[in-house]
Amino acid sequence: METKRSQVLNLERLKALEIWQNKTNVKLTQVNGQRKYGGPPEVWEGPTPGARCEVFISQIPRDAYEDLLIPLFSSVGPLWEFRLMMNFSGQNRGFAYAKYGSPTLACDAIRLLHGHALEPGAHLSIRRSTEKRHLCLGELPLSTRREELIQVLRGLTEGVEGVSLKAGPGIQGVLAVVIFSSHHAASMAKKILVEAFKRRFALTVSIKWQLSVKPSKEDPASPQRPPKSLLPSPVKPPRRPPNAPQPSVLPPRLVQPPSAPPGFCRAVGGPTAPQPPHPPCSSSSPQGPLITVEPTSSVLLLHKVCEVFGCGQPLYELHYSHAGSDGFLYFNYRVRVPGVIVPFTGLVTILPGPTDATLQEEARRAAAQQVLQAIYKH
Repeated sequence: METKRSQVLNLERLKALEIWQNKTNVKLTQVNGQRKYGGPPEVWEGPTPGARCEVFISQIPRDAYEDLLIPLFSSVGPLWEFRLMMNFSGQNRGFAYAKYGSPTLACDAIRLLHGHALEPGAHLSIRRSTEKRHLCLGELPLSTRREELIQVLRGLTEGVEGVSLKAGPGIQGVLAVVIFSSHHAASMAKKILVEAFKRRFALTVSIKWQLSVKPSKEDPASPQRPPKSLLPSPVKPPRRPPNAPQPSVLPPRLVQPPSAPPGFCRAVGGPTAPQPPHPPCSSSSPQGPLITVEPTSSVLLLHKVCEVFGCGQPLYELHYSHAGSDGFLYFNYRVRVPGVIVPFTGLVTILPGPTDATLQEEARRAAAQQVLQAIYKH
């Protein structure tokens, strides 16, 4: 009964999708088991995205469509492409891909939207897309030549960028590693090449994903566990000089409620921490739990907010916690604001970086952004 119930289309959700399309003029194209937006959209400005710009989204409710998903992921930054995997029943298959114009925006989407509740009890899972672009084409004739194979492949499928041939002990015939321009192009080729070679050349070939590809300098793979040299030491606030005056009494406007235990936060909903009752004056107040703050400016913006409230410069304590199975690094933070009794605390996730300084800076930005969200939320 549960299986049958899950296969029934939600007509209200389909109607909402239709109304949204008519209102926004968004064009969706059905292609081979997926529904695609953009690639690029009509209003795109800028170059074609390179590597590490795409995120993989899973745990999507089966009756959730682009009218909910595209606005959500566009709130992080302009989308180059959004692909929702669909089945023949008209429901989605529970996962999708969103591609941005830069790796930074893809990282922001993971940090801001991982765990987002699209509806009660449905929390999205978001991680970096592997974007596999290499296929192994096996059991080719020993007479195969690279230039001829490239011409054949380009006549059968799209997106072929290069081919390398391998032969020798343990390899039946010739093995070709084919490089494609995108994961999507490689996926389409994987579906058709076996039948195409059989029909056109009466050849039975094998095809599979290339499991291990040496990362380029421009596209380093995210390690599951960071090297020990990348684990930063805790950042400690500077010591107060012996003769320095004690901090002033807490201003009445910053009286704090009792602190709750530190909570787990990923830049959504804000940390468990004290909040000033009013944010700095502005013409409009932010809507919802998320605020638009560029990661590169969050530290500076928090400093300015503290100046408005008459507080001193924030002091950051960052402590590496662990590396998750998803490739992210987890940091506990404590942000102390002079004149505020209870510190802001929480947990942030960041992508591995090349140096200790890079990790420290990214963790500091993420912590500052969570503190800003807590301030603006209240």
